Order: sequence, then structure tokens, then C-alpha cells
Amino acid sequence: MILCIGTTPAAQRVMIFRKLTINSVNRAATTLEGAAGKAINVAKVLKTLGEHPIATGFLGGERGAALLAVLKAKGIDLDFVTVATRTRECITVIDNSSNEQTELVEESQPVAVAAYNKLILPIKRRVHGCRAVVMSGTITPGGPVNFYNRCTQIARNAGALPVVDAQGAVLIDSLLARPGLVKPNRTELAATVGRKLQTETEVIRAMHELHERGAERVVVTAGREPALAFDGKTCWKIISPRIRAVNPIGSGDAFTAALVWRVIRGEDLGEACRWASASGAANALSAMPGEVNRSDVERLARKALAQRIH
Repeated sequence: MILCIGTTPAAQRVMIFRKLTINSVNRAATTLEGAAGKAINVAKVLKTLGEHPIATGFLGGERGAALLAVLKAKGIDLDFVTVATRTRECITVIDNSSNEQTELVEESQPVAVAAYNKLILPIKRRVHGCRAVVMSGTITPGGPVNFYNRCTQIARNAGALPVVDAQGAVLIDSLLARPGLVKPNRTELAATVGRKLQTETEVIRAMHELHERGAERVVVTAGREPALAFDGKTCWKIISPRIRAVNPIGSGDAFTAALVWRVIRGEDLGEACRWASASGAANALSAMPGEVNRSDVERLARKALAQRIH
């Protein structure tokens, strides 16, 4: 089992247009409805890859109820805390004429601090028997900065691999609990270390900093560009397979899911990242974030490369 924690899930709508014209009436050729948010995407991909994910976090209002129903229909094990704050909605607009994707993100709203104490209860209850605990995304505005730190400690005490996909103060605070793996993207890493990272050397130096501050392994994604991975001794560059993307939203989450899937199987970080890059690419072939085909992951894994660079 793998516990997937995220405090800001989202109802997801994808609207596909033959051609999008700004400042005009546009009629969608296709509209899809689903459930997303970083932790939800991770859970969906893990389910497809044959794992047993458990999704937890906050849900509220009619959107929260609808999201819960979608996830139940997918057979994902759920243990959410209900809050008064309505679950947010995100809309992806796809323009088929230009192959461009635009993401319209509703900002998450605060929840009561007491809700975080409630959320710790299912985390402590469900962590037993889990091989990994994945903490994904930002916490709600005003939420406790040390939340992922607490979750990391709970995971470690239960013998599970703690994985943090976050940035800034939340990521920095989690390092004090020594997570087994952190996975920011390049922009998030720059925000975390407080400086621009314009070259590969600068990114690797920043990765070493996170390792020295407590992260056992560090993986940094960069969209279509190569990901970098460091396990404290070896650094890899991961070359993803080239595809024609339908919707790349959620590819970082698909990367995280497959990365954890392979790491807990005992593979080294470079090999795990090779599969992760294939999963990220497979996600981009689907219109709905976090919904991959396992056959695509396996096919694209044969084209992905993991190169040792030092």
C-alpha cells in the first residue's frame, strides 16, 4: 500500500476546442469531468500501475462529494476529512489547432487549523502496512508549515518511505525529518533555495544542498527537458521519450507515482527515474491528468534513458 496525502485536491474539467479564439465565443468540441490535484493524480497513476494507493486529504461541498464519487468508481481506497471549505476546481483548455494547453487554476482556500489535527488521525491509522507515504503539493493557505515534517516522521516511524513533492518553506521544514525522497521541479527548487538556477551545474549544486539538509534522494524534473537525480553518491540525467503531447498537466505527478513504484521495488534511482519519465510522458498522451495507460508506460520506458553524469 502507498499512502497519498494532499490537502488541495480539485474537481477537474478539460475542455477541448478545435480552435480557440481569445475575446470571442468558443464552443468546446469535447468536455471531460474528473478528479485531480497532485496527490489525486499520484493515486490514480499508482492504481493503474498495479499498486494499492490510499488517498487522503480535505474535501468539502458538492465538488468534494462529486470528487469522492469519481475516486470510488475508480476503486481507489479513500480516507478523506470533510471540511466546510468547498473543494476547488481547475479547468484545462486545449486548443487542437495550435496544440496548446492552458490551465485555469482556482486557488485553494484556508481550512481550520483543527482540520489538520483531524487529518493526522487517518494518516496515523492508515500508514501501518504502507511501503511509502507520498506528500504532494502545497498546503492550504495558512496551514501549518510543519505538516509534511510531521507526516515524514509518521512514515519513518512506521517503516515507510517518506516522499515529499513540494517547495519553499514546507519542503525546507520537511528536510528536518529526513525524507527518503524529495521531488521538486526546477522552478520549485529555485524557489526553495532562493536563487535562479540557469544551468545544469547550478541545479545539481542545489540538489546537493537539499541532500546535505536531510533529503536522502533528490529528483528534479523540468518538463520536456531532462530530469536530474541524485542519491547522495551518483547523479543521473534522465532523457524522456519524445511524444506529441495532448495535455502535459499532471505529468510531474505521474512521474512521482512511477518513481515511488520502482524505488520500493528496490531499483536504483536512475532506473526508477527511467520508468518515471515514461509515466510522465504517458500522462501527456491523455486529455485528463493522472490517467495513464500502463501499456504506454511500458512502451515508452523502452525509449527512456538514464545516464550517469558523475
